[in-house]
Amino acid sequence: MNHYETVFILNPVLSEDQVKETVKKFEDYLVSKGAEMIHKEDWGLKKLAYPIQKKKTGFYHLFEYKVSGEVIAPFELEFRRDDSIMRYLTVKLDKHAAAWAVTRKERVKQSKN
Repeated sequence: MNHYETVFILNPVLSEDQVKETVKKFEDYLVSKGAEMIHKEDWGLKKLAYPIQKKKTGFYHLFEYKVSGEVIAPFELEFRRDDSIMRYLTVKLDKHAAAWAVTRKERVKQSKN
């Protein structure tokens, strides 16, 4: 099992319920393939650095999970098939990146308190 992090951007014209359904769909897909979800973050509506599909904003989400490497290609294919996904990026985390992810999660918890 490898450690991965995926960030994806959803179309800003989606309703809040549609965003939740889409995020849940991708989370369920990973879990059905044997993934262990470590962390999820909803970064909310953010301004894009450059327009994508003539849109200037998007809903950002992050998944951190452990799964077998052969699950990633079909998972990314699901992103490409879904019209509500504007962009995505999956990164395999090494031990240093995984340690940084733990530090980042702790900072997020502290900032919420």
